Amino acid sequence: MGFSIFPIICILHSLISLTTGSLIMFYLNEFSVFGHGAETARKLSGSTPHDQLLIQTSNSFAGLLLFVIGFLLFMVAFVKDREFQSFFAKGCMLLHVSMAFWRVYFERRLEVLAWDWPKQVIGDFALALSWVFFLVYSWREKYD
Repeated sequence: MGFSIFPIICILHSLISLTTGSLIMFYLNEFSVFGHGAETARKLSGSTPHDQLLIQTSNSFAGLLLFVIGFLLFMVAFVKDREFQSFFAKGCMLLHVSMAFWRVYFERRLEVLAWDWPKQVIGDFALALSWVFFLVYSWREKYD
C-alpha cells in the first residue's frame, strides 16, 4: 500500500515525550527556569520544605508518565494496521486538543502561569495538527 507517515509522527512524538519526561525527572529546576523564567520557577517550586518535596515528587511522577508515554508511542509506531493507526491518531488529536482547552480554562486563571499558557496552547495545537495531517494524508491515500 505504500509508505506510511504514521511511524514518523509516532517516533517524533515519542522523542518529544522521552526528552521532556527525562528533563522533568532529572533536571526539573533547570527545565522550569528555561520554560517559565527564574522567578516563576521559584514560585512553582513551593515555599516550605514540605511543599517543595511534594511538588518535586509530583513533578517526578509527571516526568515518569511522559517517559512511559514516549516509550509506548515508540512501540505503537511499528503497528501496521491502518484502522488502528486511524483510531490512535484520532485519540491523540483529541488528547492534545483537550489539553489545550484545559490550559485555556484552568491554567490561565493561575497568576503564576498567566504568561505561559498561550505558548503551551499553541504547542498543544501544533501537536494535534500533526495527527490531523496524518488523518488527511491517510484519507487521501485511501480514497485516491
